[in-house]
Amino acid sequence: MSQENKLLGGKTVVVTGAGRGIGRSISLLMAKYGANVVVNDLGGSASGEGEDIGPAQEVVNEITAAGGKAVAHGGSVSSWDDAHEMIETAVSNFGSVDVIVNNAGILRDVIFHKMTE
Repeated sequence: MSQENKLLGGKTVVVTGAGRGIGRSISLLMAKYGANVVVNDLGGSASGEGEDIGPAQEVVNEITAAGGKAVAHGGSVSSWDDAHEMIETAVSNFGSVDVIVNNAGILRDVIFHKMTE
């Protein structure tokens, strides 16, 4: 079945926090249904430290190995410049953005009894 005959054929989806977990699953599903996918992930630890485009690129590799179209983007959604670059990546590779899945997040240990303020 060609991409155009699939539910999301020809559409472009940007998924943030897509290098693992729920974002990874969303990216793979969107690609399965024919979408072009921008896989965004800073690649840091669960606490938000560090950067590594590797997790995003691994998802891209899975998508392309299955016949889909995807590109990795390693910028932070907390940066206006990186967010702009992410959308530019989508437009320059696929022509437009049709869907954005805002999934990015980090886990910080802010249990109530550990809070100082």
